[in-house]
Amino acid sequence: MQELVGRLAQLDPDAGAAVKVIAYFDRLVEGHAGLEPIVRGAAVLAGCAARLVDVDRRVQVRVDARGKVCDEIGLPEPDWPSAPLVPDGPAVLWLEHGGEPGPVDAMVLERAASAARGVLERTRGRSSVALDDPASVEVLFDATVAAQTRLTVARRLGIAENAQVKAVAPVGEPGWIESDAACWPARGRSTGARLGVGAVGGVLDLPASWVGARAAARFTAMDTEQDPGPRVVHADQLGGLAVLADVIGADTEPITDVRAVEQARTDAPWVLATLVAVAASPSLRAAATALLIHHSTLQERLGHVEHVLGWPIRDPQGKLRLQLAIAMWRLHRQS
Repeated sequence: MQELVGRLAQLDPDAGAAVKVIAYFDRLVEGHAGLEPIVRGAAVLAGCAARLVDVDRRVQVRVDARGKVCDEIGLPEPDWPSAPLVPDGPAVLWLEHGGEPGPVDAMVLERAASAARGVLERTRGRSSVALDDPASVEVLFDATVAAQTRLTVARRLGIAENAQVKAVAPVGEPGWIESDAACWPARGRSTGARLGVGAVGGVLDLPASWVGARAAARFTAMDTEQDPGPRVVHADQLGGLAVLADVIGADTEPITDVRAVEQARTDAPWVLATLVAVAASPSLRAAATALLIHHSTLQERLGHVEHVLGWPIRDPQGKLRLQLAIAMWRLHRQS
C-alpha cells in the first residue's frame, strides 16, 4: 500500500492522498472504532473542523482541526461540504469550510460517512430513543473520553450530573448503567444472567465502576452442580480478591492449587459443589445443610477430597487456601 501511495503521489498528488484516506478509514472500520475517532479522522485529514449530527438518534459529535472534541455545536452553514449517511436521511457529516469540496474532501466525506453509518447501525440500529443507546453508554464507560464529553452524553441520555449510578457487566452481553430508579439503555435487565456489578458513584466514576464490574463478572458462576457459586458478584465486596483479577489472565499459568481444584472437580460430580459450599459456609454443618446432605456424609466426602487436593480444608488455614484456589480457578476459566 505504501509503495502504491508513493507512486500515485508522484503521478497525481490528489490520487495519492485519496488512497491514504481510504486506507485510514479502512483501519478504523477494521478496529471497530466509534463515532468520535471517525469524525476526528475526517477533521484532521480535511484540515478543518468536522461534525456529525443524527437527529433521529440524537447524536452530535464535533471535532476541530486539531482533533479536539467540541461540546458547542451550533448550526451548520449552507455552503459547507456534507454527506448524508443515508440518502435524504437525518444523519449528515459536514466539513466546516466554505466552497466546493476538492477531491480529497470528497473522499474524506464518502469514507467517513460510510464508516459512521456502520457504527450507528451496529450500535444503535434505527432507534430514535436516546435511552436505548448502547453507543452512548460505551462513551460513559470510556476513561479516555474527555470528562465534559461524558457529562454531555449523560445529559443526552437523561442522567443527571449528580445522579448516583453504577455499571453492570453481564457475561457475554453489552453492559448497562443502573440507578435506583432507572436503567440505561432502557431495556429489560437480563434475567438469570451472570452479572458483575460495579461500585456506585457519579457519572464521571462510571469508567472505574465498569472496570470493577467486569472484574466482578469473572468471579460469577452459573449456580448449578457443574458450576456452583453466585450468579451476581459486587465489585465493592471483593476486597483483596480484586487484585487477583488484575494479575490472572489468559496467558497466566495456573498455580498448583488451581490445578488441584481442577483435578478434584473431575474426580466425582459432587466434588466441586462440596468444595464451594465448604469455602462459602461459616461451618461444616452449614455447608452440609446447603448441600442437603447429612453432616457425617460431608465428613466422609471431605476425607476423600482432602486426599485428592493434597491439603486439609477443615482448619482455618486450609479453608482460606481453598477459598483462594477456587477464586483463581474461576478467574482462569473466565479469562
